[in-house]
Amino acid sequence: MPPASARVPRVADEIEEKDRFMFAVIRTGGKQYRVTQDAVLKVEKLEAEAGSTITFSDVLAVGGEAGVAIGAPLVAGASVTATVIAQDRLAKVIIFKKRRRQNSRRKNGHRQHVTVLRVTAINAA
Repeated sequence: MPPASARVPRVADEIEEKDRFMFAVIRTGGKQYRVTQDAVLKVEKLEAEAGSTITFSDVLAVGGEAGVAIGAPLVAGASVTATVIAQDRLAKVIIFKKRRRQNSRRKNGHRQHVTVLRVTAINAA
């Protein structure tokens, strides 16, 4: 049997290390996002310019080394601060409608506007 230092780390060990960092679940644009420090995420378009700071007070859960705090419905005093990186658009989604045997078809495209954010701070308060 190899010594413990030469042992390959298990997946469970990696998960435990990942859980040591602080995380939060925020709500914006009708969706929920699990965010960590320095995470980059794309959310529904927010009216903010690149370089500005946004604070989310709709924090549904906060977790870290001390444990997890789940709000009912929000965690009191918790907030997440993020910096706007850019205003962007997602890849085009093609909408194609066809009615068979009637020579009728319609093709449309749509690109959703998004705001790219980088999480700068998670305040559990």
